[in-house]
Amino acid sequence: MARAHRHYLPGQIWHLTQRCHERQFLFQFPRDRQAWRGWLYEARKRLGLCVLDYMVTSNHVHLLVDDREGGEVIPASMQLVAGRVGQEYNRRKKRRGAFWEDRYHATAVESGKHFRECLAYIDLNMVRAGVVAHPEQWPECGYVEIQHPKARYGIIDYERLMELMGVRRLDQLQQACREQIEEAIQRKQLERQSQWSESLVVGSAAYVEAVRRQLGARARGRDVMPAEAGCQLREEEAAYGTNLEGEKARLSLKNTRLWNLFSYVKAR
Repeated sequence: MARAHRHYLPGQIWHLTQRCHERQFLFQFPRDRQAWRGWLYEARKRLGLCVLDYMVTSNHVHLLVDDREGGEVIPASMQLVAGRVGQEYNRRKKRRGAFWEDRYHATAVESGKHFRECLAYIDLNMVRAGVVAHPEQWPECGYVEIQHPKARYGIIDYERLMELMGVRRLDQLQQACREQIEEAIQRKQLERQSQWSESLVVGSAAYVEAVRRQLGARARGRDVMPAEAGCQLREEEAAYGTNLEGEKARLSLKNTRLWNLFSYVKAR
């Protein structure tokens, strides 16, 4: 598996995912999900992380961020949140061992329709899992914060999100998010789409190819492949052989990531 930081390109929108160790339900209680959200707020306040959406499930998290300036904001933020959440949980539960399965995975997402699709995909996570019938019923998510803005401790960057959604007012943003969720639920568009959590890049063919050219030799071994209404840059799953069970499961694409939290190198 290639080192994560080798695939970093500044100025992109990123969908980040991270799973609990061995997919344990370490976020099964609201207190623990709220703790993750609390540290995400700290990352926004301390480091300037631009958060566009988020979802805390029972055993993994989703985060949609904008790397507007480039630099170390995202890896530093993820290190802060992941580290503090794991430390506090283990101390409170008198538990030892890893809290997270691995470092986070990041997928670059093109703005426009692909961004909107990714936003809806994140919001529908617990609906897709059959836990709730609508995102409104799962408090620890960006959709609820967008529909019911917080007077204090807000995380979402509404100004940037409105810009990306092509609207000018908060009520228009709320309506746009509500409509795309209700349309997806009505059409039963709830299938898991692996490109959002296993690819390096998702977008139009032109966007994905442009990113691949920017990566140059760092994209070696990655193929431009079809995705839902677009393309993705990823490795063929068969590249590691057919047996990815047991210890070899660590080679799964589910455990890949674009940045190394501890040895981040900015690619130019």
